[in-house]
Amino acid sequence: MSAADNKKLMETIFAGVAAGDGTSFADALADDVTMTVTGQYSWSQTFHGKESVLRDLHGYVSSLLKHRRTVPFRIIADDEWVAVEARGDMVTHAGERYDNHYCLIYRIENGKIREIREYNDSSLCERVLGPFPKENLKAQKVAG
Repeated sequence: MSAADNKKLMETIFAGVAAGDGTSFADALADDVTMTVTGQYSWSQTFHGKESVLRDLHGYVSSLLKHRRTVPFRIIADDEWVAVEARGDMVTHAGERYDNHYCLIYRIENGKIREIREYNDSSLCERVLGPFPKENLKAQKVAG
């Protein structure tokens, strides 16, 4: 796929995500996808495989939020890489706003997302969502 095709794929996925529908995101994940939350805090780790990304990371985040939406404002593509800048529009069950800024880097191969790297405000994440629970950890810690 071309850079334009990959950008269009991410535009389609994020249109669904912004509307509260993650189906196209889930469908686009390769079975062996890896997703790395960067940094050096409790959420910084690599999730291995589609099931882990959807259950261990996205499923856990969803369990903390009563409203969850991620809205992109810039999408840039170069070959198999697509960068998405986005803003969260989220509220926890306790009513606290969680409006993180994200830079998400995707590597797309043959129409499937093979790799994701997430950069976010780690301080906001831990302050609002709390530390990532060790008992939920089925991923592998990363150093940065």
